[in-house]
Amino acid sequence: MAIVNNLCVFINVSFLLVVLSFSASAERQKTVEFNVKPGGVVHTFTEAVKEYECSFTYASQGGTNEQWLMSVGLSDDDKLFSCSVWRPQGKSYLFFTQFKAELKGTKIKFANAYSQTAGAGHSDVPLKPEEFTIGESTVTHTDGKFSAQLSKLTAIGQTRHDEL
Repeated sequence: MAIVNNLCVFINVSFLLVVLSFSASAERQKTVEFNVKPGGVVHTFTEAVKEYECSFTYASQGGTNEQWLMSVGLSDDDKLFSCSVWRPQGKSYLFFTQFKAELKGTKIKFANAYSQTAGAGHSDVPLKPEEFTIGESTVTHTDGKFSAQLSKLTAIGQTRHDEL
């Protein structure tokens, strides 16, 4: 158990260091509000910084529209691109039938998805690893294993900037 706790601390500290390496300038980072709409129809929301793009595609049921945020950012050295999509109020009351985040122009190095986000005395609650799949440029739900609960998704990709 101590090894698992130490690994979690290491991952959280590593993620924090990556986040701190991102510039605060408007051309390198932005956060945008959007509506997540129920009704079972597939929707996509996309934001970009320079030539790097994050698309969040989903379908959900139940309730009414929810306000969500998408943050995208590019590190000062142009080597890392991050994308986070989350419901700032914490737990979503919608049931997601599918989701996919795609980072264009990068290769994903870290990703996680959560059924509940931190806030109001609660911690982030990650999805079980079998509920989602991390590919080279996508993070997607796993058919038959995803519990339909999603409140946050984070992905960090290495850009192909240094592969020239």
